[in-house]
Amino acid sequence: MPSFPLLSEPLAGRRVLVRDYAERDIPEILLAYQDDATLHLRMGEERPPSGAELGRWAESEAADRASGVRAALTVLEPGSDDCAGQLYVHHVDWDHRRAEIGIWLAPAARGRGLASDTLRLVGAWLLGHCGLERVQLLTEPDNEPMLRAAEAAGFVREGVLRAYLRERRTRVDVAILSLLPGDVRG
Repeated sequence: MPSFPLLSEPLAGRRVLVRDYAERDIPEILLAYQDDATLHLRMGEERPPSGAELGRWAESEAADRASGVRAALTVLEPGSDDCAGQLYVHHVDWDHRRAEIGIWLAPAARGRGLASDTLRLVGAWLLGHCGLERVQLLTEPDNEPMLRAAEAAGFVREGVLRAYLRERRTRVDVAILSLLPGDVRG
């Protein structure tokens, strides 16, 4: 089965670096969830993760990546090793060569193009280096900052999937955007 290899060097963009998720990111992740009381809701979670949950996830990261199940990457601002956000690769289907991604940024890192730069870098890595043929992103139809960031990264808005997800005991609509190899800009 294909995998998501560990990065030998961080992916570098104009405004951002992306490296492998590490246990040392946990304090900044916990702070981001504390600073944005709605972050867990935007990520489709019932509640913010605990430090212990993040630690278990960090411990299983290498094995999950090697088996091609999922990957977590950490977003950094140049000159810093502090976690400014994360990008998750999940719902991977190797038979169809596609995966879904989700991204979040800490409140202090928003509004400066880090999300679009991260989506562009990781999308190209997934489609080029990892062998996927489709990367998709789901978000709330009214999440304009995410829609703009994804489109700036080359993702194409495909439409709205009505009542697609069940979150907090209710059905919710999601906008779906995709990135294909022909969409990747150099």
